[in-house]
Amino acid sequence: MHHPPEKRKSEYALIQLLPNMMTIAAICAGLSAIRFGLQGNYTLAVQLILAAAILDGFDGRLARILRSDSKMGAELDSLADFLNFGVASPLVIYYWALQDMRGLGWLAVLVFSVCCVVRLARFNVSTKSEQKVTAKSVYFEGVPSPAGALLAMLPMFISFAFADAPVIPDILICLHMGVIGLLMISHVPTWSLKAVKISRENVKYFLVGFAFAGAAVLIYAWITLVILCLGYAAMVAWGLVKKKTPETGA
Repeated sequence: MHHPPEKRKSEYALIQLLPNMMTIAAICAGLSAIRFGLQGNYTLAVQLILAAAILDGFDGRLARILRSDSKMGAELDSLADFLNFGVASPLVIYYWALQDMRGLGWLAVLVFSVCCVVRLARFNVSTKSEQKVTAKSVYFEGVPSPAGALLAMLPMFISFAFADAPVIPDILICLHMGVIGLLMISHVPTWSLKAVKISRENVKYFLVGFAFAGAAVLIYAWITLVILCLGYAAMVAWGLVKKKTPETGA
């Protein structure tokens, strides 16, 4: 009697599961940020969202390096992005400053979250399409969700960095969240790390600058985050102006 051949069990080395483990850790950080935000521990909540953003920046790249990227990992990463940056971030902002506004504050949260999920859906569709990668793919179309979450939390960074600064009006925070949400679903070209190339001669200067930036984040975390957010916002504004400016031949 002929027996069908047994199927070979696929096995993964533990290191190949590291990207998915980082994504799960980011999800846990986002959920914990919601918990601590609800309890009023806003500093820890923001730090957890920052940790989720760092993990989000490395899990996909690590998966490609280890050649362990998969469709499941991509979907998991997308769900983690929505939870961490489309849900946790606006909720922490709401707990921090917008609860007294009731309807208007919650409307700002809904607008930001919907814009985030629409952006992620659009991104997933574009990555699954069979279109050829062009030179423009080194830029994002619209503000990425992690950057959008950090920009939305800019009022919190300012409040943490400058304790004696005047209180930012709640209505201004709502408008700020709405604008950032619209930028996420816009077609404004925004800078991507994939576009950066450093010559061999400048590597040493880049490493020194990176060490300086890392030290600044550790010593003056909130002030450094304010500067980084303002710098990124300036680049987004430059991309918007460049898009509206018609190209002229040389």
